[in-house]
Amino acid sequence: MYPTGALIVNLRPNTSPASYKHLTVCIKPFKDSAGANIYLEKTGELKLLVRDGDRSPSKVYCFGYDQGGLFIEATPQQDISRKITGFQYELMNKGIASDLHTVSAPCRPCSDTEVLLAVCTSDFVIRGSIQDVTNKAEEQESIIHVGVNKLYRQKSKVFQLTGESGNWRGQIKTLLECGVKPGDGDFLFTGRMHFGEARLGCAPRFKDFQRMYKEAKDKGLNPCEIGPD
Repeated sequence: MYPTGALIVNLRPNTSPASYKHLTVCIKPFKDSAGANIYLEKTGELKLLVRDGDRSPSKVYCFGYDQGGLFIEATPQQDISRKITGFQYELMNKGIASDLHTVSAPCRPCSDTEVLLAVCTSDFVIRGSIQDVTNKAEEQESIIHVGVNKLYRQKSKVFQLTGESGNWRGQIKTLLECGVKPGDGDFLFTGRMHFGEARLGCAPRFKDFQRMYKEAKDKGLNPCEIGPD
């Protein structure tokens, strides 16, 4: 008989309980995850989060840490083949999560202030050009293939030297609806790492970044130094 039953998963961050209300939990089921429904559970009430058999590639489910824990319940099966339910999870500040999964105007250009803050707080900051764009209609995402002219910062090795030419290259993901296309000119790419992937944040043309950086520096308003040349 196929196993039945359920288990509750409570994530416990290594931080003060007072900070829990500022945290967001995101889970990303494995592509071959099967055999159970995943619910959000709090004080005995269940809210379906991931239905067994949902094969939405790369879909991420996020909720506030204070909304409850995960309730994973095996679903009835017609055979005895082995099925495994698995997922990745991340705990992050609510501000970061809203940046990654904003509902309103996800493709809106960043303001000057947002760009300057992104330069200081992003997981990666590079000057580069768009070499190519691969659109993934099923996943509703676009993969931006970036040629790097200058690497200011990266927390993970997303951008690496390739071949004997010694050029830096990497990939950044964004929403398909943003309509990114290859083109001439350099951009300042910023963003965050999410489940091991680089996600696009602010990306002004580099000449526009140079202008806003100089204007802020002249007024003594730069939140951090980066050296825009």
